[in-house]
Amino acid sequence: MGIFIIRAFYVQVIRYDFYHKAALSDQLKQYQIPAERGIIKAYEGNTVVPIVLNQKLYTVYADPTFIKAKDLDRDAMYTASVLGGKADKYKAAMQTKGTEYVVIARKVPEKKKTELLAKKYPGIGAIALDYRTYPQGALAAQLLGFVDNESKGQYGVEQALNKELTGTPGEVKALTDASGVPLVASGNNVQIQPQNGKDVVLTVDIGMQKQMEQILSQEYANTHSQGLSAIVMDSNSGQVKAMANYPSYNPANYQNVSDPNLFQNAAVSNSIEPGSTMKTLTAAAALDVGVVSPTTTFYDPAHWLVDGFNITDIEEDGGARTQSLESILNLSLNTGATWLLMQMGGGKIDSKARNTWYDYMTNHYQLGKPTGIEQGYEADPLVPKPQDNGAGIDLTYANTSFGQGVQVTTLQMAAAVSSIVNGGTYYQPTLVSQTIDSNGAVSANKPKVIKSDVVSSTVSNEMLPLLEGVVQKHYEAGFKYLNFSSNYIVGGKTGTAQVAKPSGGYYENVFNGTYVGFVGGDKPQYVIVVFNIKPNVQGYAGAMGGQPVFADLAHMLINDGYVTPKD
Repeated sequence: MGIFIIRAFYVQVIRYDFYHKAALSDQLKQYQIPAERGIIKAYEGNTVVPIVLNQKLYTVYADPTFIKAKDLDRDAMYTASVLGGKADKYKAAMQTKGTEYVVIARKVPEKKKTELLAKKYPGIGAIALDYRTYPQGALAAQLLGFVDNESKGQYGVEQALNKELTGTPGEVKALTDASGVPLVASGNNVQIQPQNGKDVVLTVDIGMQKQMEQILSQEYANTHSQGLSAIVMDSNSGQVKAMANYPSYNPANYQNVSDPNLFQNAAVSNSIEPGSTMKTLTAAAALDVGVVSPTTTFYDPAHWLVDGFNITDIEEDGGARTQSLESILNLSLNTGATWLLMQMGGGKIDSKARNTWYDYMTNHYQLGKPTGIEQGYEADPLVPKPQDNGAGIDLTYANTSFGQGVQVTTLQMAAAVSSIVNGGTYYQPTLVSQTIDSNGAVSANKPKVIKSDVVSSTVSNEMLPLLEGVVQKHYEAGFKYLNFSSNYIVGGKTGTAQVAKPSGGYYENVFNGTYVGFVGGDKPQYVIVVFNIKPNVQGYAGAMGGQPVFADLAHMLINDGYVTPKD
């Protein structure tokens, strides 16, 4: 008895700290309490509805340090009987060396999780996780992105706003029994409550988005193109109301996608040479500099020799004759755009012309700069520097005036055109209307002005009838789908851009079809931009591949009451 008493005193008093720490090292484990990921909502008329929700599913894990060798076959076979799959696969996972946590199944429904854990086999546990569900199906997939198996946002809004959506996980230090199962929480446990992620309300209108995707799907088939992108932007705020690409994918089954390019939002991540839609920007710049007026006329020789190369127009444009700013846009004259660039230099393409035009492209229209929109993988497009590089810089800049030799995204072009038609204000493009934190506090995302004097309000007002005139002339030329009610203003410009070869130069008969335009009542309300990649059409890619998409979208906005008619 004396020996036992002395030994107990030694263990419980003298060596208390040592044995206390040893016991806790076996029993004390730190568990992470996942925060609930914020949901994503969008507008359906004046109502906000969910477009991405969470579904509670379970990740089943094994702690090999608690699974005895004699129990391996039993545990593996039972797991296979409940979850499906092969017992050998589970057995191999349960024998993993050097770890206390091995995932053996993901996305397990609660019923199966409960059945599996009912046996209370040592070393088998489950963690509840949120997985994304999509009440609107595949709608806006590339805009939204997805959440991977590690609960990390990939692509789209999920990636760009991953931190805000994820929130902050909590922590609990829990005493466990010999099987690794947490004991009842005690006052000695240290617990940090999780902070759930913020909900995000997008600027997107679900009705617009659905119809845009239907239109793109139809035109993709009609034009046999290699890809279509389109944007509807509120020209007076920078808010994107609809943005889509075709083809797309289903974010609920992202793991089945074999082509990773489908994950990209091409309207943001794919930059191309925009072709003659660029003449809209060139004309506005020339007007703003003051070197031309809306009624200016000039003699067009039908070709310009620049750096040893001839810049010409298509035969249908009528050859050498007197032209105007209106005919530059309506007939899409490359020589006319080049002449506008010349006027910026006092009558020739020189350092002054190049620097002036570069300033408008980059500092006024913000081309060549990421917009900062809430999307993953935004492209970093190309605007050539104006300095003489010894490689025909004047020819390069002549090309940029009509949309070759410069690269932009659908989104960048939408923001630039919006600044021209809204009175001269460049708003940062955005997809977020507001965020709502876990306490219900709402933070509105107000329009952010990047530049307020892109062009003067006078120039903006002068550009409207010029672009309206292009639509009217095309209607009179036989494009009857451009018939719009006089209660609305509709203007736009086509673009047919040669596709550059990777080795240099351009393909002879491969083009992208583009279109930029606006629709409104007393003033422009929405800007629409369309990029159709390599459409297989009879005629010009812009008129046959881009313009029909614009017309369908413009009619949709008017017919469905999105546009306020003239007062």
